[in-house]
Amino acid sequence: MLSTLRADFRIIFERDPAARNLLEVLFCYPGLQALLFHRVANWLYRLGLPFIPRLISHIARFLTGIEIHPGATIGQGVFIDHGMGVVIGETAIVGDYALIYQGVTLGGTGKESGKRHPTLGENVVVGAGAKVLGNIEIGSNVRIGAGSVVLRDVPSNCTVVGIPGRIVYRSGARVAPLEHNNLPDSEAEVIRALVDRIESMEQQIQALQNRQSSHNPALMVAAPSQESDLPKETQWCNLRDKAIQEFLDGAGI
Repeated sequence: MLSTLRADFRIIFERDPAARNLLEVLFCYPGLQALLFHRVANWLYRLGLPFIPRLISHIARFLTGIEIHPGATIGQGVFIDHGMGVVIGETAIVGDYALIYQGVTLGGTGKESGKRHPTLGENVVVGAGAKVLGNIEIGSNVRIGAGSVVLRDVPSNCTVVGIPGRIVYRSGARVAPLEHNNLPDSEAEVIRALVDRIESMEQQIQALQNRQSSHNPALMVAAPSQESDLPKETQWCNLRDKAIQEFLDGAGI
């Protein structure tokens, strides 16, 4: 127990540059306070004591805004940063040195009994507002982007983004836990690839039309009037179109 408490304190100084001294961390960090309440409630819960563990959990929720069921298993060195709105269900398992931000839910998906909440491996980072739901396995060193909704198992050493969560492999690239700005945008990358493909096909079509016109001079006269008669939605798409350009610029691609 003492080694776990030391790890809970030490990880805060390692991951939060705003942590200055032990007294400030003890009294002003709700994530640490919620974990301290939970350690006691979980010990009583495992002893089979009724009511008291849930009461301790409820008091901790009132004081910190973090709700951890006394039955949840929390490893050592877990850091709940800010923490307001975090919910961790009864059968959830959180591995050592996980980093959890505000608004995260480790919840279930129905009224089934038994194991119904997620299991997180070691060194998992769960971004602000992310939802991890159901009896699923999240491997070690996984990074879940802010606002993602994860409903399926995730292997180790992956990044998950989007709704529903999509796995993006980052093999060979080690990223620090706090560098949330490096999360990839898989949907934007797919849209960019589609736009590039459309432009390539349009260039091929234009080349075929030019070749056909060169063999039949009569088509060269008719082509301008035919193109002008096309409705607006059938005109060529290119990156100069305002809506597409704004989207690509906003996505950083």
